[in-house]
Amino acid sequence: MIDSGHLDRSGRRVTLRPVDDDNWRAVADVAPRDDQRRFVAALGARYLLLSTRSEVWNSLAVYADETVVGHVMWGVDDDGSHWIGGMLIDAAEQGQGVGRATVQTLAPWLATREGNPPVRLSYHPDNTPAAALYESLGFHPTGAVDDEELITELRP
Repeated sequence: MIDSGHLDRSGRRVTLRPVDDDNWRAVADVAPRDDQRRFVAALGARYLLLSTRSEVWNSLAVYADETVVGHVMWGVDDDGSHWIGGMLIDAAEQGQGVGRATVQTLAPWLATREGNPPVRLSYHPDNTPAAALYESLGFHPTGAVDDEELITELRP
């Protein structure tokens, strides 16, 4: 479990836990709001499948207290940078600060691994809420684009 002590706006503790036999169905059922489906997968199941079929990505369940409320992945690129991807917070849980707490929990954990690598993530340029969130957390554009998404970076 990754626990940095961050709380959502309701006072629930946000933790990141391995996807296992007890929680994978709840993670697979996580779904964004309809207006977000052009930016993220329609269900957490897609990200779970990607992480099981990829040597790069590792899935984590996002919990608020003892309830699965989302999914996030992390991975290591060939250049040693560490990535956050596949963050999906269930529509019913959005607006509570869960996404913010998820990034605030995962980014420092990634940054302390294997020589303090940069932590990167990407988002579609039309996803202005994501841009505002990541900028407020200290991520800066690298100027690079991958698959029409802007790449941002947090340096330790």
